Amino acid sequence: MRRQTEGWTRAGLFTRGFGPEVRAGGPNMVLVHGLGLSGRYFVPLARRLAAGGASVLVPDLPGNVRSRSAARRAPGVGELAGALRRWHRELALGPSLLVANSVGCQVVAAFAARDPALVERVVLLGPALEPGVTGLRQCGRLMADAPREPLGLLAVAATDYLVTGPLRFAASFRHALRDAAESFEKQLARIEVPALVVRGSGDTVASRDWTRRLAGIVGDGRVAQVGGAAHAAHYSSPDAVADLIEKFMVGGRG
Repeated sequence: MRRQTEGWTRAGLFTRGFGPEVRAGGPNMVLVHGLGLSGRYFVPLARRLAAGGASVLVPDLPGNVRSRSAARRAPGVGELAGALRRWHRELALGPSLLVANSVGCQVVAAFAARDPALVERVVLLGPALEPGVTGLRQCGRLMADAPREPLGLLAVAATDYLVTGPLRFAASFRHALRDAAESFEKQLARIEVPALVVRGSGDTVASRDWTRRLAGIVGDGRVAQVGGAAHAAHYSSPDAVADLIEKFMVGGRG
């Protein structure tokens, strides 16, 4: 089957495709990025999953980087989930494995809670943000994580943040903090499909206790850890994360 390698735009969202071309209603994986970023830092994982035969789609959420013009202002978490739903339905995708990192986990939780028929399984990588933790402390955790990440990731993130813009980033951060305090865990409790919560062993953003707590909220949740990785384990250890996802897809415990 033809392999997708170039980006394209549907429902206002710039999207990268990897692996076999997605057939309407066919099996697929959707990777959802974190705050202020684009899908670029998911490319190593997307390529590894595609090498295993998966059809992988990586959209830039509205207001971010190559989908920046899709929103006039920074959307809230619920608005991002709604935009992802419209994109998903326009592509006529079947039930998807949703893989998200950081604040993207909040978007996926809202999406899965509202549209369970569109979700096969959920993978949460380094989920953020933890309720009850101040915005200042959350920023401190992110800064502490930076020296633990590969230089390549820092370059990608810095460029993406500049394109998204500091004002939009700040507004998006406020939206995400509000969602974490009011909605995130409630949305997770509504998810009935199997969920895998993954953290890097050196992640300063998503603690071991927090990830275990989230896995316990989901009806069928489990946890896994990637040794030697930090918050963006999917970038620094794509093979290890892909192995966990592939085992999870066939019912393994990760």
